Amino acid sequence: MPSPFVIPLFLSHQGCPHQCLFCNQRGITGSGGDEVTPLQVEETIRRQLAWPRRRPEAPVQVAFYGGSFTGLPRARQAELLAVVQPFLASGQVREIRISTRPDYLNPEAALFLKNNGVRLVELGAQSLADQVLVASGRGHSAAKVPEAVAVLRGAGLRVGLQLMLGLPGETTRLAVQSASAAAALAPDLVRLYPCLVVAGSPLATLHRSGAYRPLGLARAVALAARLWRIFAAARIPVVRMGLQPSPSLEQNLVAGPYHPAFGELVLSRLFFNRVRKLLAGRDPDRLHTLVVAEADASIHRGQGKVSIRRLANLGLLAGVETVYSPAQPRQQPCLLAGRQDRLDKLSHLG
Repeated sequence: MPSPFVIPLFLSHQGCPHQCLFCNQRGITGSGGDEVTPLQVEETIRRQLAWPRRRPEAPVQVAFYGGSFTGLPRARQAELLAVVQPFLASGQVREIRISTRPDYLNPEAALFLKNNGVRLVELGAQSLADQVLVASGRGHSAAKVPEAVAVLRGAGLRVGLQLMLGLPGETTRLAVQSASAAAALAPDLVRLYPCLVVAGSPLATLHRSGAYRPLGLARAVALAARLWRIFAAARIPVVRMGLQPSPSLEQNLVAGPYHPAFGELVLSRLFFNRVRKLLAGRDPDRLHTLVVAEADASIHRGQGKVSIRRLANLGLLAGVETVYSPAQPRQQPCLLAGRQDRLDKLSHLG
């Protein structure tokens, strides 16, 4: 099944009982604190359904982001979900996705969501280390995450987990342990976000005083790649790495490992390591062909062709021809020895 076409609706900070140190939803999303009206929800859905789509066969999701949906009054939840029901009934929308906190769920709340068309709930876990949660002002313990996952599974809902890298009090060891604990819960998907210092957040005050130092970009990319491998080994898709770029976020950014293509930087690092391992094991006295999926050309080259330059500086591209093939599976570079082997293999792939 193709990836869903998502219609996002932002409930900036609504339903959130705490002010976490890293949070300033208005600075991140550009949305104010005014409540989204049912009419605005309907208009947004109709407008986006009318847009031409590259993959019209993709299932459509309506997603309520940016707040803790189950922290809203039940009447407000019902009001928002009711707007989507005619689109569900007509088949124009396949399902609803919401995001919320792990400590704002119980069996009754999960059943209410299921009965109103919600099929996927993303939990803002951020970390599964108690000391990191305390230092970040989350207001709940790590134990709430597996409890919430169990509640959602019990209602027949799919589960996503959101983790944040570089929170106050987090070390590399704690980040790896947190990701391993998250993978053990077998979520349906994961998102990885580097912690950014945003103007107006309590973390900005700590940063100004020198009490908090964010990750550098290179370290954040390396850490995200390490966590990605943990989830890949467990066959759990990481559907996003890095916050969605926006003018508001860039204007309000104080410090931290922000890059508009953060996810591509991580994938490029992972791909570079695969290719380096392949090339390091080759017979240097023979010609070789490196076959890369056509869709992986960008992450193979890296930003500004940095990966190609690194491979060349390591002496790993001597005697190697690179071919970008539309038939090669993604994320699976292949090294073939000799020109005839390459032609035979490419003929087979075609």
